[in-house]
Amino acid sequence: MNVKNKFRTRPFMPLLCLMALLIGLAGCKTSRQAGSKSNETGYLSSKVTLTVPTKDAVLTVNGTMKLKNGERMQLSFLMPILRSEVARIDITPDEVILVDRMGKRYVQASRQELKGMLPKKATFQHLEKLLYAASRPGGKNTLTGSELGIPSLEKGKIELTDFSTKPFNLTPTQLSSRYQKVELHELLEMLMSL
Repeated sequence: MNVKNKFRTRPFMPLLCLMALLIGLAGCKTSRQAGSKSNETGYLSSKVTLTVPTKDAVLTVNGTMKLKNGERMQLSFLMPILRSEVARIDITPDEVILVDRMGKRYVQASRQELKGMLPKKATFQHLEKLLYAASRPGGKNTLTGSELGIPSLEKGKIELTDFSTKPFNLTPTQLSSRYQKVELHELLEMLMSL
């Protein structure tokens, strides 16, 4: 079964894996100090490769990460060859929006709603520190599911490459009325069934 068919049969699966990895990324600990922000421009972008083994094959999805310091971080994942967006995660200090472009569904949750399921260190500021640390020379830019504390995705990994600090335009995710909102408890049930 090719990747394209995987997305048709279980379009929400990649989005759930991304959410699980992101939760782990935001909550994982690093022994390295983030350092001074004096070298940071306020903008950070990179290419992202997410690899998740499934029962039938290994799913690899490429995309981009954009971070505007203190405001917003977006992960966008693209379908191979066609390069159209299949999933997006939009994170601000106050909320998280997960968009399944293929299934026309999304989850929007505030930090307060996510508080019970996220580790205490899972803050926007901690996520920024991890991303800036990964972008530095010699920084750890590949994290496995095991390192992220996600045993069900122990062989999965997320890799950040080709970092840039050039300014860019980063707008909030806007969704049309064609998208169906999925409640947080439904997302939790789907995550638990992985």
